[in-house]
This record gives sequence, structure tokens and C-alpha cells, in this order.
Amino acid sequence: MYMKGKRLLIAMLAVSAALFTGGALAQDKGLISIIVNDTSNPYWFTEGKIARETAEELGYEANVNSHKGDTNTESNQVDTAITNQAEAIILDPANADGSIGAVRKAVEAGIPVFIINAEINQKGLAKAQLVSNNAQGAAMGAQQWVQAVGDSAKYVELKGAPSDNNAATRSNGYETVLSQYPNLEKVASEVANWDRTQGYNKMQSMLQAHPDIDGVISGNDEMALGAIAALKQAGKLDEVVVGGFDGSPDAVEAVKAGEMAYTVLQPVAIFSEMAVRMADKFIRTGETGIDGEKKLFDCILITPENVDQYTAPFVLKQ
Repeated sequence: MYMKGKRLLIAMLAVSAALFTGGALAQDKGLISIIVNDTSNPYWFTEGKIARETAEELGYEANVNSHKGDTNTESNQVDTAITNQAEAIILDPANADGSIGAVRKAVEAGIPVFIINAEINQKGLAKAQLVSNNAQGAAMGAQQWVQAVGDSAKYVELKGAPSDNNAATRSNGYETVLSQYPNLEKVASEVANWDRTQGYNKMQSMLQAHPDIDGVISGNDEMALGAIAALKQAGKLDEVVVGGFDGSPDAVEAVKAGEMAYTVLQPVAIFSEMAVRMADKFIRTGETGIDGEKKLFDCILITPENVDQYTAPFVLKQ
């Protein structure tokens, strides 16, 4: 009886230790390595956070690294994942072309790669590419922008990083809609690389050259928020309609404050979680559960009418 009771006590202590350490003893399914762009940006921070939390919930160890758009850094991070014998890599690639080599390296090492948010220009390497429907989101945003600014206006555009296919897709989506209005004149466009500070600086320069603009359409929220800061400083925000893209918390606050006309929410919270669950399924069964490699997730418009339904970062209750 004594030995039986002792064994029971030891078992109970083991369970208690696992609970006390937050389930650390259950993290025996291996490592999922998560590599995103720049965690100082709330979009990419949320992307990494949700992916990590989902991996840990499923019983994996998880880490998040940030390449900040640099392919050399990204390549080194993939090397580390290979060295650490990761079960899978969740990757938001640094460059549509430049990241192909890093993905191929992981695949050749036997590690499945799941791409999120931005694409690579090579099919058949990643097990899946889960991305926002940027063309749909851009068209929807441009239509909302026209409603706000009218069908006769001078405007400028802020563009994202040329290395990211999303930048061109959104810009082309805007052009497809806005070109239908002959009295809408784009007087300038600048690349601000998804960055708020660059958005501010580029907006200042465009304002100096074109002080009479009526609108700004932006490839993401961070650049739009930089433009808003520049317009405020110039005392022109009340005269200029600004539209964003991402659905970030700061942009939502700007919509509430009447400083931004709208933002287009990317469902990053959804596809970041799905990528990890898909990786888990593939590790267990050899199947992803989807047909084909690429899956698009439709974007959602956030305006003053529905902004109160925003319940968490990049989540709109519907």
C-alpha cells in the first residue's frame, strides 16, 4: 500500500508541475519556427503573436523572429530553424523573389514551410500560401475612398515596398477603380515602404509640391497614419480624405476620431492561426486539408458605421 500510495503521489506531483509551468511538460511535439517581417508594426506583431499562441496551444514549442524585410537575415533565421530541427516553419517572406532560396533550403532539409501574408513567386515549394485577397480589398477600399472624396479631386498615393507583391496588387486595384473616374487626377505617388515615418516624410514632400490635394490613398495603415500626422502639422487634415489598408488598432482609432475615412481590414488573425493548424495537420497526417497551394481570405471594410464592432486587434465581429 505504501509503494502504491507513493507512486500515486509522484504522479500527482508530476501533473501539478505541468500545470504550474503552464503546461510546459506537454510541449513535446517539437518546434514550430515563426518568421515575420517587423514586429514593431502592429500587423506583423499580431501575426507572430497569434501564430505562436496557436502553436503552443497545440503542444509545440514556438519562437517568433523578425527579418525586417532583409533576405540575408531571413536566410540566417531559416538556417537556425533547420539547425533546431523545427517541425515546420511559418514564414511571412521578406521578398517575393529573394525569399525563394530560403524556402527551398528549408524544404530540402525536410521542413515544411507555410507562407502567410506575402507570397513567393514560386509554386510547389511551400505547402500552402495563405494571403489576404488584396485585389478584392483594394477595389473595396478605392470604392469607399471615392464615396468619401467625390468623383472629382486631386489626390496622391503612398505605396508599399516594391519587393512585396501586395504593394503592386493594391496599387493596381486602386488604379482599376479610380481610373473609371476621369475627373480624379493622381498628381503624385511615392513609395513609403509600409512605414509610418516614411509616410510622414513623403507626405510632407508631396504637400509642398501639391498643396491643393483633396485625398490620399495608401497601401497600408502605417503610411496613412504618417500622412495624417503630416497633414495635421500642415493644418490641412480637415480638407483631405485619407484611406488606409490593414485594419490596425491605431487606424481604427483614427477612423473613430474622424481622421481616416476608412481602413480595409486584413484577416491576419484568421490566416495566422489557420497556417499553424494546417502545419500541425500536415505534421500528423501528411495532408494540409486544402486543395491547391494558395488560399485567399477576403478583406473587410471598416468605416465609422461599423468601427464599434472592432473587438480585438485585426478582429471585426460580424
